[in-house]
Amino acid sequence: MDDLLFVNARIATLRGARYAMVERAAMRVSGGRIAWVRPMEQIDSAGSQPELPSATGEKDIQVFDLQGALVTPSLIDCHTHLVYAGSRAGEFEMRLKGVSYEEIARAGGGILATVRATRAATNSELRALACVRLEALLAEGVTTVEIKSGYGLDIENELRCLRIARSLVADHPVSIVTTLLGAHALPAEFKGRADDYIDQVCREMIPRAAAQGLASAVDGFCDTVGFSREQVERVFVAARLHGLRVKLHADQLSNAGGAALAAQFAALSADHLEYADEAGIAALAAAGTVAVLLPGAFYYLREKRLPPVEQLRAHAVPMAIATDCNPGTSPLSSLLTAMNLAAVEFGLSAAECLAGVTREAARALGVLADRGTLDVGKSCDLAIWNVEQPAALVYSLGSRPLHERVWRGHRWSTAGTPIAVTPPV
Repeated sequence: MDDLLFVNARIATLRGARYAMVERAAMRVSGGRIAWVRPMEQIDSAGSQPELPSATGEKDIQVFDLQGALVTPSLIDCHTHLVYAGSRAGEFEMRLKGVSYEEIARAGGGILATVRATRAATNSELRALACVRLEALLAEGVTTVEIKSGYGLDIENELRCLRIARSLVADHPVSIVTTLLGAHALPAEFKGRADDYIDQVCREMIPRAAAQGLASAVDGFCDTVGFSREQVERVFVAARLHGLRVKLHADQLSNAGGAALAAQFAALSADHLEYADEAGIAALAAAGTVAVLLPGAFYYLREKRLPPVEQLRAHAVPMAIATDCNPGTSPLSSLLTAMNLAAVEFGLSAAECLAGVTREAARALGVLADRGTLDVGKSCDLAIWNVEQPAALVYSLGSRPLHERVWRGHRWSTAGTPIAVTPPV
């Protein structure tokens, strides 16, 4: 792997307060990992002149003059449901006429409609659909994506969706984290027998996913149209028994005690949280659990109850932001748009938004030791932007400001093709 030196950059390291900017900076990359980040003045007073590599005391290093471009950690989407089939545009029309999400779900629509379409799709069809969604994220500077199952809702289809999600790394420059969401909804064949279905999730689905190495964590939907706190607690006990971390769709539509349950099991994250109370938030803080805010779902469902951002701040609960890309409540495949919605709808600052899709998103996936900030020793996962300041990434809707991505020390164009390395300077 070639060693790289980026010079004349404006680097937002996200290592500390606000953006932790290093103006007119250089970054050395060795073996795909960050060796150092320094002001240019510390390495060579001549700037990016050819003698720069010798000033570092090393040879055979590729030098790239970024000419003042903004560099941030590459983006991380820490909550998506990319593997599914079918469209729910018809339900969208129903909601525009005032029909609630709960009413649609109880009538056999919602998640169950996607389950039917997903079960009927072939592996190649599911993978092709997931690729389109994934590539939209990559074009915006994303290099790590969490993909949840949850649209199979039986053992074989849940495991199939996890395998398809993991297969995406074979032909995409991205890191994939997979999460088993078997406790997403009650499948039709278990109608009226929720406890029996949870038994199957705990006794068969989780053990098989763990044994086959298909999931890093287990998630559940604890809410009025999902499962009770007691049922999800059983799922979490099974996950812990098989060495898997947990995450939770919590308190989106009602206060079902999801935040407190997530904290009880030291969950990596509790996601949504619109109806979480202060006791639950305090518990999240004590447990070190990340709050993942999903403004796409809030916007799309026309919700009125805002997540308790001020209480999350007061208790110093880290806040991540994700697309929640899914067919029914957040058909959003733009993390930059999610950042804008979080600022406009939820009142997050631009700095909180950028941290939410880098540092805190990495924390929500349990990978902060490896990525999410530009620290020495971490993977060289960068986004290089055609903007002057970090706030511009939150400010604009519909723009495509990415210049290129760097993933594990390799440079990639916005089209997803590798950028050829030139001979050493």
